[in-house]
Amino acid sequence: MSLIANLFRKKNLNDVLENTPKSGFKKTLGAFDLIMIGIGCTIGTGIFVITGVASAKYAGPAIALSYAIASLTCLFSALAYAELASMVPISGSAYTYTYVVIGEFIAWLVGWGLVLEYGIGASTVASGWSGYMVGIIKSAGINLPQFLVKTPFEGGIINLPAFLISCFIGLLLYRGTKESVKLNRILVFTKLAVIFIFLLIATPLIQTQNYQDFMPFGFSGVMIGAATVFYAYIGFDAVATTAEECKNPKRDLPIGIIASLLICTVFYVVVALVLNGIANFSTLDNAEPLAKALRDNGKNFGSALVATGAVAGITSVLLILIYGQSRIFFVMSRDGLIPKVISKTHKKFNTPFVSVILTTSLVALISGLLPLETLSNMTSLGTLFGFIIVAIAVIILRIKQPNLKRSFKCPAVYLTSSCAILSCGYLVYQLLINNWHYFLAWTLLGIIFYFSYSLKNSEQKKL
Repeated sequence: MSLIANLFRKKNLNDVLENTPKSGFKKTLGAFDLIMIGIGCTIGTGIFVITGVASAKYAGPAIALSYAIASLTCLFSALAYAELASMVPISGSAYTYTYVVIGEFIAWLVGWGLVLEYGIGASTVASGWSGYMVGIIKSAGINLPQFLVKTPFEGGIINLPAFLISCFIGLLLYRGTKESVKLNRILVFTKLAVIFIFLLIATPLIQTQNYQDFMPFGFSGVMIGAATVFYAYIGFDAVATTAEECKNPKRDLPIGIIASLLICTVFYVVVALVLNGIANFSTLDNAEPLAKALRDNGKNFGSALVATGAVAGITSVLLILIYGQSRIFFVMSRDGLIPKVISKTHKKFNTPFVSVILTTSLVALISGLLPLETLSNMTSLGTLFGFIIVAIAVIILRIKQPNLKRSFKCPAVYLTSSCAILSCGYLVYQLLINNWHYFLAWTLLGIIFYFSYSLKNSEQKKL
C-alpha cells in the first residue's frame, strides 16, 4: 500500500459501531448529565475572568455582542457535531469522526489539536483556580509563601495549588465517572446559583451612562473579542467525548451538545451586559472583574459569594477537561496511534486509568511549573481546527452516504457547515496573526510523532 493510501486509511463505520460495546465503560450518563457536563466545562474562567479582560482590551460593553458572535460560530459547529455524534456514538469526539470520514493522518492532526484544547486548556484552568484560591486564602489572613504559588519562570519553585487540584481531580476520575459526575452536578449548581445572585445584586446598580460608549474599539474590536472569548465555549465538544458512557447516545448526545451551548450563551451575554452596566469597561482588566465590580459598588458580601462561585466554576471546568482529554488519549491508544498501554481499563472501577494518570500528570506538571499566559490562544486554535474538520466531514458523509441512518440531521447542512467553516476559519486567521509560530511548532511536533510511531503502529495497518 502506498504512503498516500496509508495516510488516508479510514475506520469502517460498521466495524466501529460493532466494537463499541467492548470498551468496558459503564453506561451511566443521561441527557441531563450531558447538559451538566457541557455547562460544567463551559462556564468558568470565560464568565468569571475573560468577560472583564476582553471588555477592557477589545470590545467594551459590546463584549456581549462578541459572545453572541462566538456562540453563533459554535452553533454552526454544534449542529454538525450533533449529526455526527448521533451517527458515530464513539468516544474521541472530532478525532473519531475524522478517522471514519476523512482518514487517519487528518484524524491524527485533529487529535493532536485536541490535546491543545483539553490538555493545555486544563493546565491554564488549573493555574486560574490557583489564583482565585490564593486570593481567598489571603483574604482570610493567610499568606502562602510566594515560592509555593509561583512557577520557576515567575521566580518561585512550583505553583503548588494548581498541582494539587489537578491531582485531586485526577483521583476522582481514576475512581469512576459516576462519582465525578455527582461532583460536577454540585459544582454546576453552585456556580449557577452564584451567577443568579450576582445578577440579582448587580442589576439594580446598572448605570446607563456606562453603555454610552458601547463599541469603543469599533466592530474590529468586537471581532477580536469574539476570537478571544471563543475558547470559553468548548464545553459542548467535551459532551461528545462521553459517547461510550451514555445510556442512549444517539438521542442524548445531540440534546446535550445543543442545549448546553444555548444555555451558556444566555448566561454569557446577560452577565456581560450587567457587568458593563455596573462598571466602566476600562476598570475591568483584572483577575476577578465580577467580584471587584461588586466591591466597587459597596457590595462586599456579594463579592465574596462571587469569588466562591468562581472557584466552583473553575473546578468543574478542570474536571471535564481532564475527563475529555483522558478519553481522547484512550481512543487514540486503542487505535494504535499512541502506545497501547494507555487504553487499559481498571478491573474494579472500569475507568481508563492509565490515560487518566497520564493526563493528570501532564496537567499537574504543566500548571505547576510553566507560566501559561501565551497558551490560551493555542487552546482556541486547537478547538477551531477540530470544528472546521467536523463541518467538512458532515458534508462529505451527506454526499457519499446520503442514506445512512441519522438520528439527528443538521438543518440546511450545506449552508450551516459552510458557515461553520468560514466563521471558524476567520477566527483562526485572527488568532494566527500573533500565534502562528507556536501553532506551527506544535503541528510539526505532531507530524514527527505520527511518522516516527503512529504510522507503523496503527491498528488499521493490521487490517
